[in-house]
Amino acid sequence: MKEKLQRIQEEAAKRIQESDSLDKLNDVRVAFLGKKGELTAVLKGMKEVAAEDRPKVGQWVNETRAQIEKHLEDTKVKLEAAVMEEKLKTEVIDVTLPAKKMEIGHRHPNTIALEEVERIFIGMGYEVVEGPEVEYMDYNFTKLNIPEGHPARDEQDTFFIDDKICLRSQTSPVQARTMEKGKLPIRMIAPGRVFRSDEVDATHSPSFHQIEGLVIDKHITFADLKGTLEEFAKELFGPETKTKFRPHHFPFTEPSAEVDVSCFKCGGKGCRFCKGSGWIEILGCGMVHPHVLEMCGIDPEEYTGFAFGVGLERIALLKYEIDDMRLLYENDTRFLKQF
Repeated sequence: MKEKLQRIQEEAAKRIQESDSLDKLNDVRVAFLGKKGELTAVLKGMKEVAAEDRPKVGQWVNETRAQIEKHLEDTKVKLEAAVMEEKLKTEVIDVTLPAKKMEIGHRHPNTIALEEVERIFIGMGYEVVEGPEVEYMDYNFTKLNIPEGHPARDEQDTFFIDDKICLRSQTSPVQARTMEKGKLPIRMIAPGRVFRSDEVDATHSPSFHQIEGLVIDKHITFADLKGTLEEFAKELFGPETKTKFRPHHFPFTEPSAEVDVSCFKCGGKGCRFCKGSGWIEILGCGMVHPHVLEMCGIDPEEYTGFAFGVGLERIALLKYEIDDMRLLYENDTRFLKQF
C-alpha cells in the first residue's frame, strides 16, 4: 500500500509540474483529490485493509494528500503570479497622461437661499418646523379660515387626492398643526415644498417651495411684525434695504399686507429689474386672524400673533438675478456650477 501511495504522489508531482495553466492544474486536483480521484479510491478501499493496519495506512494517505495539496498550492501561486505579470505587460498605464477630471457638485440656488433664510430667523430665536406634503383639507383650508366655496379650493388651483385629502398648496398647515399642540409662545418658520395647479412658465411651476413664519405670544402687535420683516430684509438684501407695507387681503390674517423692498439693483431709483418702480414685492404677511386662533384652541383675547410667507424660488431669483424659474429645475450643470 505504501508503494502505491508513493507512486500516486510521484505521478501527481509529475503532472503538476507539467501544468502550464490554472485550468490544467485544476484538472490535476480533480484527478487525484476529487470524488473519483486516485487518492479517494484508496480511501474507499480501506475496508479491505486489515483492521490492525488501518491506522498506519490512514496516516500514509493523509501524508500523501498533504504533500499533493502543498505542491498544488505552491504551483497555483506561481501560475497566478505569471498570469498577473503577463497582464501587466499587456496593460501598460502611462502615468504621465492627465487623469479623468472629477465632477464636483454645487449647492443649488434654492438650498443656498433656504440656508440663508434659516440662519437669519434662527438668529432671531425661531425654530424650523416641517410637516406633511400630503395634507388634510381641514389643515390646508378650514383651520386657515378658508371655508368651502372659497376660490382657493377650486380644482383649477389645488391638487385633490379625495374629498378630504390634497397636496398642500402652502406650508401654513404646519402652523395650524403647531398651534394645535398648545405649546406657547410660538416662534417658528415652516419651509417646504407646495403644489398648485399652475402652468409651467418663467415665473410659475406646479411644484415650488415656500417659507412661512408664525409668532404667537401675549401682546404681539403689527409693530413686531414690521420690525421683524425689516430686519429680515436688511439681513437678506443688504443694510441699505428699505421696506414698504401695502394693505392687502388674506383670509387667515387681519389686517394683512404685502411687503416690498427697495430695489437692491438701482437703490430705489428705478431700473429694468424693478420695472422702473424702485420697489420689488417679496412676501405677504399680517396679524393672525382671531378665528384661526380659536379653531386651533388658542384664546384670541389673551394671545395675538403674526404670520408671513415668502416663496423660496422668488428669493433665489431676486438674489441671483435669475430671470426664468425653469432654470432652477433643469439640472443644467452649466447653470448650477455658477453658484
